[in-house]
Amino acid sequence: QVQLVESGGGLVQPGGSLRLSCAASGTNFSIYIMAWYRQAPGRQRELVAAFTGSGATNYADSVKGRFTISRDNAKNSVYLQMNSLKPEDTGVYYCNAADLRRGAFWGQGTQVTVSS
Repeated sequence: QVQLVESGGGLVQPGGSLRLSCAASGTNFSIYIMAWYRQAPGRQRELVAAFTGSGATNYADSVKGRFTISRDNAKNSVYLQMNSLKPEDTGVYYCNAADLRRGAFWGQGTQVTVSS
């Protein structure tokens, strides 16, 4: 099992940047496929960025070229660098860890608000 704690959210003006962090505790962090999701008010949770099983990255079309997912297995952490933020990026951002045998785990989320 793995426990996830997100941080780095906040209020930022349109065009600004934020870097989200997700710290994982537990064992075998490197085997989990990591991803970031977000949920805007009144909307379903959606995938923002993720690593594939081969280590490649996938992004939602709405964030391509603006967001970058990265991970540091030595620090049991995954990050989401968000640039050129837009009001429609507002929402609660969740870290997700998934493994076919062990299941999927979620953090508690961190709020990102993009507003002038």
